[in-house]
Amino acid sequence: MSDAVLSARQVTKRFGGLAAVNEVSVDLWQGRIHAVIGPNGAGKSTLTNLLSGDLLPTAGSVTLDGQDVTGWTPEKISRVGLGRSYQKTNIFLPFTVWENVRLAAQSRAPRAARWLSRATDFAATNDRASRAIELAGLENRRSAIAGTISHGEQRQLEIAMTLATDPKVLLLDEPLAGMGTAEAQRMVDLLLKLKPAHAIMLVEHDMDAVFALADHLTVMVNGQVIASGRPAAVRADANVQSAYLGEAH
Repeated sequence: MSDAVLSARQVTKRFGGLAAVNEVSVDLWQGRIHAVIGPNGAGKSTLTNLLSGDLLPTAGSVTLDGQDVTGWTPEKISRVGLGRSYQKTNIFLPFTVWENVRLAAQSRAPRAARWLSRATDFAATNDRASRAIELAGLENRRSAIAGTISHGEQRQLEIAMTLATDPKVLLLDEPLAGMGTAEAQRMVDLLLKLKPAHAIMLVEHDMDAVFALADHLTVMVNGQVIASGRPAAVRADANVQSAYLGEAH
């Protein structure tokens, strides 16, 4: 088996005397979805921020595609092949779906933009944006204003913008939050479609979606990992049931 695309070893983040993340290790592999669950305040989003470079670790290391990226800026890590979404949808609401995705694709232009040229004249950028929109299932919404499409479609748009940067790794922070049943199922289907070509870490509270998607499951409580492994084994763990899932699961 090939090496993990992204590996974190003993990453720790302290805010004063509080260890928001305490010596957590994860491996993300192409073709697998690694779900991270836990109660509010468990450190899941902080872990995501450490992997993406949005936060600097107090200790530990992060390796992406064979390079030690510990302490790199989010922009530099992104260019090595990491894309992420946030808990709060992060799109340009007044722009169309196409314009949002094209802007993301432009960030991967191999040379400086020609300021007197129209953005729509860059064929490679346009092709990259079109592929991302199609992959995200938004072909029929490309001309719609982002602020007028549904919440679920906005989350699809955010993923399309991420895909336009050609990531190897996707870090998705609660992509199903606030969705109804139909929208949630569309997102599950989208993530399954993206799975073969990407290494995915999914932070999510929707347990039905987690168990439908995850190949590997990590449970965090108070900044620490209390269980990690195959979903069925983690689901049956007495400590996990007591700390998070509850007897009903």
